[in-house]
Amino acid sequence: MTSARERKNCPVYKHDQAMRRHFHEAAARRGFAIAPAQEAAVERLARLAAELARPAWTFPRPPRDLYVWGPVGRGKSWLVDTFYEGLPAGRKRRLHFHDFFRRLHDGVSGPGTRHDGQSAVDRALDELIGDSRVLVFDEFHAHDAGDAMLIARLFRTLLDRRVTLVTTSNYPPAGLMPDPLYHHLFEPTIKLIEERMDVLDVSGPVDFRRLTPAQPAGGGRRFATGLCLPPDDGALEALGLTFPVPAEATAVQAHLRELPARAARGELVWFGFDALCETTTAVPDYLALAERFTTLVLDGVPPLTEASSDGRQRFANLVDVACDRDIRLVLIGADPLTALPADQALTRDLDRTASRLAMLQRTN
Repeated sequence: MTSARERKNCPVYKHDQAMRRHFHEAAARRGFAIAPAQEAAVERLARLAAELARPAWTFPRPPRDLYVWGPVGRGKSWLVDTFYEGLPAGRKRRLHFHDFFRRLHDGVSGPGTRHDGQSAVDRALDELIGDSRVLVFDEFHAHDAGDAMLIARLFRTLLDRRVTLVTTSNYPPAGLMPDPLYHHLFEPTIKLIEERMDVLDVSGPVDFRRLTPAQPAGGGRRFATGLCLPPDDGALEALGLTFPVPAEATAVQAHLRELPARAARGELVWFGFDALCETTTAVPDYLALAERFTTLVLDGVPPLTEASSDGRQRFANLVDVACDRDIRLVLIGADPLTALPADQALTRDLDRTASRLAMLQRTN
């Protein structure tokens, strides 16, 4: 039997305890304590950190993969980001799912790739994760039936490699691909997730984003300092912003296209809602803008009830990218969440969009 002293001197035990301390210290720095609904996830992630600290040759298979899910604002991203930061440097990779899937899709369909899908996925993954032992990606979801097979192949390839996968989602596995017309296409992947991953539910009664006030300008996250404004010159001037003049209009390179911006001023880009959300833009375009600019101003924002269905989804995706990439988002116009239907069926993942917009400071 192992004594208490031997257990405390065990390297695995030390890594477990170090990760637990790391979580509690990270929470204390932000002025909160670990919530009861998060405790099981902290325990499991600490155990995983200890398992990953062991040399690969000492155990026959890698640690179990983790699927952390719960409603928006329950701290899923904070949990996995804190876990990631607490791991030793090297052989780890963290990507937002939007970015991960864009890079994977580009790798599979780009020039020079082979046309047999499995080989293309393998090659793209080699470029994305290299020799990493841990892959963390945030906000996994599946809505597009056209991407379902690629996502399914991605998951099977990842789970078959000796790479530990940690992912977050707003959906339990059985809730992925919620459209009843296409849900059956994703059922084999759901079964694979349930068999091969430990599923952790961090649901709780509190949306922490709505409790935490936005950070003041000059501190905290850039995204949280963005403002949702009516079209008021005085309020903009207080931010050091002025409306563009026609001569400032310019074409800005996005992913595979140029987009008509009202202005591009250093690290700030300014678009009209129609130009960015009511045309055939997509997540790769928003990611390309986020890589180049630290502030994005969007004027002419309507209530989402008045936008097209595609425009609403593009706006939701834009908010996702701005929040994840931590770029400042300034919205000018109406409150986009005005007069939303009670069932929130207006667009996918609207609760996440509403939660993220609640982080923005507002002036009226």
